[in-house]
Amino acid sequence: MERRTGKETGLIIPCIDLMDGKVVQLVRGRDKALEGGTVDQMLHLFADFPVIQVIDLDAAIGRGANDSLVEYVAGKAATRVGGGVRDAERARKLVSQGAHKVIVGTAAFASRGINRPLLEEIAAAVGSDRIFIALDSQNGRIVVKGWREATNLTAEEVIRDLEPYCGGFLCTYVDKEGMMEGTDLEWFGRLRAATGHAITAAGGITTYDDIRALQAMNIDAALGMAIYTGRLDLSELAEMNQA
Repeated sequence: MERRTGKETGLIIPCIDLMDGKVVQLVRGRDKALEGGTVDQMLHLFADFPVIQVIDLDAAIGRGANDSLVEYVAGKAATRVGGGVRDAERARKLVSQGAHKVIVGTAAFASRGINRPLLEEIAAAVGSDRIFIALDSQNGRIVVKGWREATNLTAEEVIRDLEPYCGGFLCTYVDKEGMMEGTDLEWFGRLRAATGHAITAAGGITTYDDIRALQAMNIDAALGMAIYTGRLDLSELAEMNQA
């Protein structure tokens, strides 16, 4: 299971995003900004963190998958895994490979709202407590299919209705994803007020102050670009997790 620290503030969670068999970081889900080390190197660097988030970007946009790498990481660390989880079988497979939590994004939404039948099916397959639903938002609207299509829904509108199908939410502020320009703490505050479920924040988290503000709201912080560029120090972040 995920190793919680026992404190009320949120965890710091490093991210491994996979594309074309490599660890990468993208800007707003589109432009590759950099490549990280090998999966083994990243696992070594992140060894002091109780949870790692793994996203298969190829599976998310429907142009292949990195199944062997996902399975490898899930076998080595406590992971939350997302990307291409569009049916119960995929969720069940990820859990069987070792994923502790499964992140459901695009499949959670239908053309007119929440895809309740599919969410019920996935929850029945792996247990709702194992599911995180991704509320990735750009220009105020939830975006799907690798952030390439916008819905007419807002995270604030649907978050409470989604609670029965999951144990938490991954909420990405796509407008600032990978841009190292800070995030929207007010948006995360509104989401925190709207649900008692666990929330993980992502997108634009750049400074230690950003993280402390999220921790004060009992929101986990998923970090990518800020740690891959060295803007935030892994040793200091690990100490913050244990503080």
